[in-house]
Amino acid sequence: MENNNLYYIENNNTIETPSLIYHRDIIEDNIKKSIDIAGDAKRLWPHVKTHKTRELIMMQKDLGIERFKCATIAEAEMLATVGAKHVLVAYPLIGPNIMRFVRLQQTFGKTLFWAIVDDFKQLTQLATCANAEGLTIPLLIDVNYGMNRTGVPLGPEVESIFHQARLLKGVEMLGFHCYDGHHTDFDLTRRMERVDQQNNVMFSIAESIVSKVDNFKPIFVMGGTPSFPCHAKTPELFLSPGTAFVYDYGYSKKVPDLPFVPGATILTRVISHPIPHHFTLDLGHKGIAADPTGQRGLIVGMEDAKPLGHSEEHWVFSRDANYTIPPIGSLWHVIPTHICPTSALYPWVFVAQKGEIIGRWNIAARNRHLCF
Repeated sequence: MENNNLYYIENNNTIETPSLIYHRDIIEDNIKKSIDIAGDAKRLWPHVKTHKTRELIMMQKDLGIERFKCATIAEAEMLATVGAKHVLVAYPLIGPNIMRFVRLQQTFGKTLFWAIVDDFKQLTQLATCANAEGLTIPLLIDVNYGMNRTGVPLGPEVESIFHQARLLKGVEMLGFHCYDGHHTDFDLTRRMERVDQQNNVMFSIAESIVSKVDNFKPIFVMGGTPSFPCHAKTPELFLSPGTAFVYDYGYSKKVPDLPFVPGATILTRVISHPIPHHFTLDLGHKGIAADPTGQRGLIVGMEDAKPLGHSEEHWVFSRDANYTIPPIGSLWHVIPTHICPTSALYPWVFVAQKGEIIGRWNIAARNRHLCF
């Protein structure tokens, strides 16, 4: 990284390694940058999967963000416990999770829980359970924008399932969830073109529905971190970044036009010099996400180091003969390539601000169950 002092921490020799550290001042600045891009904090509908912490959610709420997105019932429950007004579970509700979701709405009356749907049978089960409990669940159609993980294909089927859903009691169809995390084009112009192409199709489908349904004004929750600045140019859309707030090396390398700065590092120590020009960190894939393949993190101040073998407890690097290898026992900050699964590896994180550790945040929704 250009500024090796960005992650400096006083007295870090007392910290056991590996330890995950969130740099609060950087994260707060990233939140403010996201709001600036959106133009209004109330347009943001951010995902919490990256951090799973109550404290970061409270930071976002304090800056005016009211709506949040999540992938698990535990994350939804965590959001409700800190008073989130709107919680969208952006993951198919199947099996026992349907009733867990319904119980959340019954328990946390001040939070409105939203669901997504891409399958009519699954939708019918949700509607039946909600209706039996006297509830009406706000619903968004999950539209497959090309990631091919979930979602109704972007085409006539979107309108078909919309009209089917309107006939069911227990749910209210209100709009569309359109996640496009695959839009990571290095070139911003190309990324913008791809976003516009798909949005034009989606908006045409929505216009067809509006022409047939009285007083229907669809809600759109769109984009991921790389694409949400593109969607921000279209008024009245809700924008759904996730990684942007903590951020990581992966996105900073893939989409360098984004203004965010990685706000998490892993403190690690050199534990061995196994052969000449090689050194080993105590940072195996139990301490940093084992995806993606290739470079899984960047050593701050030693960016030339080449990652070699990576196993459960060890990470071996080499340096060119022109460089010295770091001494055994020396401390280094590593910026994860993929922060989301990295955060989930730790029960809590240290929190640093202005070069000092100021506390710890529990990764509260790391577990699949809290109370529900």
